[in-house]
Parts: sequence; C-alpha cells; structure tokens
Amino acid sequence: MEEPQRRIRATYTESTITVYQAYAPEIGLPAVREGRFPAVWKRERMTWIKPSFLWMMYRCGWGAKAGQETVLAVEISRDGFEWALRHACLSSYVRGVHADQAAWQRQLKRAPARVQWDPERDLRLQPLPHRSLQLGLSGEAVRRYADEWTVAIRDVTPLAHEIHALVSDGDLDSAARLLPPQRPYPVGDELLAHLRG
Repeated sequence: MEEPQRRIRATYTESTITVYQAYAPEIGLPAVREGRFPAVWKRERMTWIKPSFLWMMYRCGWGAKAGQETVLAVEISRDGFEWALRHACLSSYVRGVHADQAAWQRQLKRAPARVQWDPERDLRLQPLPHRSLQLGLSGEAVRRYADEWTVAIRDVTPLAHEIHALVSDGDLDSAARLLPPQRPYPVGDELLAHLRG
C-alpha cells in the first residue's frame, strides 16, 4: 500500500505518544534524571518536537551534532499532542488552506503551535517521498508541554549510537530491528484539515 504524502508516524499507547528532541547534555541529562525539563531550558523559545525517530536522527546527526548530543524520547499525553495540533498553524503559507497571505500571517502570530511537514528519512537518513510531522510549540503550548503533558523522559542516545554503528557497518536489517516501532497515528481528518499544506 502506498504511503500517503503526509502522515503522522509515531510510537504511541492508548494515552501517550512519544516525541523526540535533542539537547546539549546540560539540558538533556537533568531532564532524564528529573523527568522534567530543568530551569536552564528556555520556555520563552519555540521548541520543536518530532514523532519520527529517523527524522530526529537526521536533524541531530545520530546525536553527534554540537548542542544535540543527548537524544530524548519524551512521552507526552495524546490529549496534549492533539490540543497542539488543533491550535497549530502551518509554518508556511499554502494557497487553498489559507484565505490569503495576510490571513495566514495573522493566524501564525496567534497560534501557540506550528506544523512543518518534512521529508521522512530512511536508515541512511536519505529523504523519502512522503513527509513526517514536526510540531513547534511556543507560549502556552510550551508551558503545557513542560508542566502538563510530559509523562516521562528517556535518554535514547545509546540506542541512536547503536543503530548508527550498524548502519555504518552496512547491517541495515539489524539496525531496522532496533528502531522504535512506529505506526500511523490515528488522527481524524478534522484535526489535520487545516494542516494539510
């Protein structure tokens, strides 16, 4: 069956969804220890969460990029995630989705969350023809993410390094077996209709 152009692929349970972020150790390690983001984590900045493990690996270079050496799996409530989707705006103007450029800019200014659809990645981090969701949180959404939605924070840096080593050795089958089990996230059309860009 052919992949739809845009789809949320994620690891999730009945009540939570796992998203990925990467930080410098001074933020990532205390976050894992305490199960919440430390005081040095800046709430006034936009924070991007990614349900796709391989897109995160592409973004952080398997945890090798400066300032992104600690890869976190953040388990958040599905209610929170879906609240963010409901209140999100596309990060760029799309004719047909927005009335006009000015309407999109007004919506973007007000929205506490924004969505980008970026090419999903394979194990070699090459782009695939379908896209995965990135969700940017700011203002109220960041506060809710940190204080209400976060259920658990795990350090998956060793997993990232192990998978990367197998990919580097050409053992893609073993690498694929270690990937977090991601499947299409069951989200209704009404929740994504304004985010189809």
